[in-house]
Amino acid sequence: MKITILSLFPMMIEPFFKSSIMRRAVEKGIVSYRIIDFREFADDAYNRVDDIPYGGGAGMVLMPQPLSKALESVSARGKRVVYPTPSGRLFDQKKAYELAAEEELVFICGHYEGLDQRIIDEYVDDEISIGDYVLTSGETATLVIIDAVFRLIDGVIAKDSLEEESFSSCLLEYPQYTRPARYCSSCVPDVLLSGHHAHITEWRDDQRLARTMHVRPDLLSGASLSPRMRRKLIKVIEEKRTEDLENGHYQGN
Repeated sequence: MKITILSLFPMMIEPFFKSSIMRRAVEKGIVSYRIIDFREFADDAYNRVDDIPYGGGAGMVLMPQPLSKALESVSARGKRVVYPTPSGRLFDQKKAYELAAEEELVFICGHYEGLDQRIIDEYVDDEISIGDYVLTSGETATLVIIDAVFRLIDGVIAKDSLEEESFSSCLLEYPQYTRPARYCSSCVPDVLLSGHHAHITEWRDDQRLARTMHVRPDLLSGASLSPRMRRKLIKVIEEKRTEDLENGHYQGN
C-alpha cells in the first residue's frame, strides 16, 4: 500500500513510520509512504495557508489554493482521499478493512476550523471521525486511522492474531495472561494452565461474550455467534434479568 499524507507538521508523522511494526512493514516493502508539507504550495511570500472564514466566526480556515496544488502534485484524483474530521462518519473496524483493500490512500491533515468546503467537494472521498471529541491536530487522527488500517494488510500481522482481536466478530477480546502464574496473590485461571484446548477455547469465548455484554452490549446485535455462544448469551441475559428483578432494578416489558 502507498500512503500519502498532506500535513503542515511532517515532524509529527515521520517517527511513526520508523517505529515498531510499521517500520518492519516499510522495510519489507509492504507499505510505502510520503509526507507532503502543503505549506510549500502557498502562493504568497509568507507561506500563508489559512484565512478568516466568510460570514464571520471564530478561528481560521485552511485556504483552498495550497491544498489543491498539493493534491494535484500527488495526482490525488482517482485515488482514495481521506479527511479525518469530527464531522465525519464514525470510524470502525469495518471501515478499516475497507480502506486496507485500497492500493493507495491520500490523507489530508486538517487544522484550525477545518478545510475550505470546496476542497472537500472536489477531492475527498471519506470524511472520517475517530470519535465524538475534537483534537487540535489532524495528524493525530490520521495516524490513528493509518495504524488501524495498515496492520490489516497481508503480511503485516499473522492472520490468526487478527482473527482473535476485539471487533473481529463484533466481540471484544478475552483477558490475556502470561508468566508468572501467580502474581501479587492473583493467579492465572486454572483452565489456561490445563492444556485442554477445547476447554480453553470455550473459556475464551465465554469471556469475550461476558466482556462485550458488560462493556459494549451494542455490539451483540451484529455479533457472529456459534450455537453454543448463543445459548450462553440467552442464559446470561436470563440470569441478569432474574438478578434485576430480585433487586428491583428490572425495567423491561
